[in-house]
Amino acid sequence: MKEVTAGVDIGGTNTVFGLVDKTGDVIVEGNLITTDYPEIHDFTRALGSALRSMLKSNPDLKLIGTGIGAPNANYHKGTIELAPNLAWKGIVPLADLVKKEIDVPVVVTNDANAAAMGEMIFGGAKGMKEFIVLTLGTGLGSGIVINGQMVYGHTGHAGELGHTTIVPGGRVCGCGRRGCYETYASASGLVRTVLEMLSELRDPSVLRDIPPSQLTSKRIAEAAAEKDPIAVKAMDFTAEKIAFGIINAIAFSSPEAVFLFGGLAQAGEALFEPVRKYVDSMVMPIFRGTVKILPSNVPESNAAVLGAAALAWNEFGS
Repeated sequence: MKEVTAGVDIGGTNTVFGLVDKTGDVIVEGNLITTDYPEIHDFTRALGSALRSMLKSNPDLKLIGTGIGAPNANYHKGTIELAPNLAWKGIVPLADLVKKEIDVPVVVTNDANAAAMGEMIFGGAKGMKEFIVLTLGTGLGSGIVINGQMVYGHTGHAGELGHTTIVPGGRVCGCGRRGCYETYASASGLVRTVLEMLSELRDPSVLRDIPPSQLTSKRIAEAAAEKDPIAVKAMDFTAEKIAFGIINAIAFSSPEAVFLFGGLAQAGEALFEPVRKYVDSMVMPIFRGTVKILPSNVPESNAAVLGAAALAWNEFGS
């Protein structure tokens, strides 16, 4: 029988899952609408049923463990804790509930840590012992690997680089604080920057014709590629802010590489080139030229499932 792990990524709206072999091949996958299950027990029963059905349809597969990426997940305790975008309030014993359904060991962590594990097992960080993954989406998540081990910290919530302060007294963050890294260096941060610039500057811009509710990082990146003045300025401002966070991370962990993943990273060299330029100009001289700034090498279409599955392979694989 071929050994597989189950990778599960729980989002505020959708949950995706799949069975993944040791080479990173997603053999079968499925999804649930997270919001259809306001009670956690109903959700874990539905997830367990779906995974059992997958295994029944593929009798040559042997499930050895399950990895789950979820908001506010605590690796040490196997819980989801006070997740603001999920209906399940308080502290949810997710690992125990899922294990009861499928009778294999279960490990949980947040989605950014899962992304970092996916990079280490299946992506561009194979063979690296020191690296960081930054997920640049609606917020900014991060996974930090030091000496080949994910950094979880004393509480299980280490690696929240998105909530380090880079502009004291700056933009209000969803966490309730001000000036957090993710309010500037994320897809939503880029949109906020453009809206501020459209209000404050007189430069012509095609972005003025887009309703604020329809403005996305993708459309801004496309406008920047066409040399739109506001878009170019916003991309450069955002690249500098991303670089601020990276040079701070370099100073404390000296990684071999920093991988950028998520919607904003899809801008390609329009983002990577200025980020590298700012990192090189601002980083301490002893670190200059020692850290690669790279795009993720995990296929985005399967990244969430692969990351969670990689977590399980790392924990339970032989």
